Amino acid sequence: MSSRPTTPMWQEHVLEVPAISDDEPFSNLVEKLSFYFASAIEAPYTFEELRSIPKGIVLSPLIKYLSDEVHHPAIVSALLALKTHFSALESDDDRGVNEARGYACEIVAWRFVTHLSEREAIEFLLYELPPVEPATPQEQDPESGVLTRSNGYTASNVANEDTPLLNESNGTNGHQRFGTDSVTEVTAAAQGDDFTNQFVNLSALEIAAVSGSKKFLSQRIIQRIIDGIWRGDIVFWETLRFDSVKEAKRYNRRRADPFCRLRVPRYLKTFETLFFATFLLLYYAVLVQRNYTHITPAEIFLYIWIAGFAYDEFGEIQDAGQTSFYTTDFWFLWDLSIVVLGAAFLVLRIVGLSIHSSSLVDMAFDILALEALLLIPRIFSLLSLNPYFGTLIPCLKEMTKDFCKFLSLVVILYLGFLTTFTLLARDQIKPREMSWILIKVFFGSSYLGFDVAQEISPLFGPPVMLIFVALTNILLITSLISLLSNSLTKVLDHARDEYLYIYSVYVLEASTSNRLTYYLPPLNLIALVLRPLRLVLPAERLRSARIVLLKGTHFPFVAAIWAYEHGQDYWKNRAQAPATSLSMGGPETSPSKKRPPLKSSLNSPRPLAAATGVQASLDGHLGRSPAGYRPHTATGPSEGDAQLRSLVINLSSQVEQLTAMVGQLQGQQGTAPSDAE
Repeated sequence: MSSRPTTPMWQEHVLEVPAISDDEPFSNLVEKLSFYFASAIEAPYTFEELRSIPKGIVLSPLIKYLSDEVHHPAIVSALLALKTHFSALESDDDRGVNEARGYACEIVAWRFVTHLSEREAIEFLLYELPPVEPATPQEQDPESGVLTRSNGYTASNVANEDTPLLNESNGTNGHQRFGTDSVTEVTAAAQGDDFTNQFVNLSALEIAAVSGSKKFLSQRIIQRIIDGIWRGDIVFWETLRFDSVKEAKRYNRRRADPFCRLRVPRYLKTFETLFFATFLLLYYAVLVQRNYTHITPAEIFLYIWIAGFAYDEFGEIQDAGQTSFYTTDFWFLWDLSIVVLGAAFLVLRIVGLSIHSSSLVDMAFDILALEALLLIPRIFSLLSLNPYFGTLIPCLKEMTKDFCKFLSLVVILYLGFLTTFTLLARDQIKPREMSWILIKVFFGSSYLGFDVAQEISPLFGPPVMLIFVALTNILLITSLISLLSNSLTKVLDHARDEYLYIYSVYVLEASTSNRLTYYLPPLNLIALVLRPLRLVLPAERLRSARIVLLKGTHFPFVAAIWAYEHGQDYWKNRAQAPATSLSMGGPETSPSKKRPPLKSSLNSPRPLAAATGVQASLDGHLGRSPAGYRPHTATGPSEGDAQLRSLVINLSSQVEQLTAMVGQLQGQQGTAPSDAE
């Protein structure tokens, strides 16, 4: 009888983690990480499997190394950018390996963040990638006297800039597959900059939204940061001066300018809803009057609202940094459609009045009537903060995608039958009438098809119509319902992840503007008047003028915010409980339980690095640490508490390991009798 090992044999080969310096170019950073994940993950795993010890233990050395020794500001961005790369490769490889590598990137990024203090988590998650300089790999900075890398990072030695970066596969699609099994050739380092350019001016959270890192965004520690941005506990602008610089930090009411509260996402979305409500009222007023001879005052205000919204939408596209991030918002198509319909109405209305054409004016009002299809749902976009409605949005999105794909097959079959029936009917039924008959048959009026079958052709009409009815009403419709049902089930299986992804994009889209002065529409048209002054005034004076104009036009909005926040504080202190603002608190708000402060919400299951960073945050040591430094010494209330926490975590890890060992031994014992036979 052959002897069996008493303990499970785990992989003896330990991968060497990549050496990462703090001034590593982003493209080189992504390259090194990609090769590690390609070597570490060679089988299809789910996210939950990679979280467990047997499958995910291969990621532990990288997590420990990044947490203890790496201080690169773009490390989280690089991990999440790799998720985009592996997701693109998954479309060409249905084995699921690249999908597992993408999950591994999310897990490592998430575990890395759990080792950070609150201040560090804000800095790493909201760090924006600098633009890639179009200069040569090595150039001299005349002011600082140091060598500058091509992606904006500085270093004293740039010899590595000439080393190969990306690898090109032999596949027919030519996709840059660095760090994958299909690597065969080495390309120039400039291709690394092409990859970096996809994420320039985006923070790690925005890259997570672009890459579809829903597992990463759904983690509680990440949602604490996003929820803090939504409520205004984390701000990007603290002062409103011509020399102000965008920097993510905790909100301090004593130091912050009250007008900076206009940038808080929950207030922006509230004012946006009021804007759309006013837009809808003007829309009704114009359509009810329907003046065919001249422009009414209500119509003038409607033009102002359309112009203000169009200018604001154009500014959002610029502020998004990348078009890919702008398109992640579910409502971007609705907003663009509102602008297009409004512009079409304006043009046809003016042309119709100029040439005295009642038909053009009537067509203009008909186009304006279509705005209600977009305006009314847009007003209620705040309902996406509710988990029920927030889950329905991705369901409708996925079902619409599958329906459009399935519709291509329907159109092909429809055109074939339409051609056949039109030629069989000859001059008895016109092609336009025949097309409508087949559309009605497709949507259930099968009796109509049988009624005209004899008229189409006494010999071939009935049998061909029978085939068309059976194919459309039975086979295609049933297949479509099953397909949409599968799409709905797939989304509902991950309902929480889908909802938090929609919520995260909703918050980030409203908070990442790089403009110091943001004007609410339609008041942004007033600021548009100042743009020609850029030709004659210096930038500092023009910026100061915009600040003065902002304070003069938005004082009522700031007063309303001030009254709301101070009233909320008053009732909170009086009742000794948090205010229950259900529509404004975000998904983590609980009306029955007081929310813990953000600084105490970041915790980690790891005993050493995690406990140190969080404890530093709990003690209030939130001052900026020197560059390249992360605290790794416990500063808790007592050494006993820290030791007890470390002991409990270690015991939990050992229990999980023993459980995995027992499961593997039971599996080996179960297969032993069959081996003996």
